[in-house]
Amino acid sequence: MQQSESGNPSAEAIMKIKDTTSNPAPLGLLGFGMTTVLLNFHNAGFFDMGTMILSMGIFYGGIAQIIAGIQEWKKNNTFGAVAFTSYGLFWLSLVGILVMPQIGWGAANEASAMVAYLCMWGIFTGVMFIGTLKLNRALQFVFGSLTILFFLLALGDATGNAVITKIAGFEGIICGLSAIYTGLAQVLNEVYGRVMLPIGPVKK
Repeated sequence: MQQSESGNPSAEAIMKIKDTTSNPAPLGLLGFGMTTVLLNFHNAGFFDMGTMILSMGIFYGGIAQIIAGIQEWKKNNTFGAVAFTSYGLFWLSLVGILVMPQIGWGAANEASAMVAYLCMWGIFTGVMFIGTLKLNRALQFVFGSLTILFFLLALGDATGNAVITKIAGFEGIICGLSAIYTGLAQVLNEVYGRVMLPIGPVKK
């Protein structure tokens, strides 16, 4: 066994690398929140589906969230990596569902298929909501309201009731705004080094 100059056995050197990268969560939250608000303006009946929503779904709701998810993975944040990557791919898949039939890449879905799609995402989000119970109040609201949104949209498609879809639209606007608030709060709180916009205590 090697001895150090002091006579003690030499210990294995452990190098700790300081993480100097920025917080990717605000990008993911804003990409999700802003796209969700705009889509649900459509669901609430304010304007028709168009390229504005589709473009937001591809680039900000989709690609930006995937980038945020990859950055969360690099920070060893499993929850953030799974959430942002999954919802980024949700937006890309939703655009695919809307656009692919228009360009001849398959037939349009039956209502029952969309119900299954939305319910699956609702179940996923509900389980992720349980994870937020160890996080802050703002994220709990985002994931809780998103779970409700998915099941309301599924119910609207299952029943064909436009009123339910419209109610889902207003609920989705609230959900999206809560994500925008949470993302901007993290930005401002970090910039000012104090709580400018509260997001609630972190559970231990």
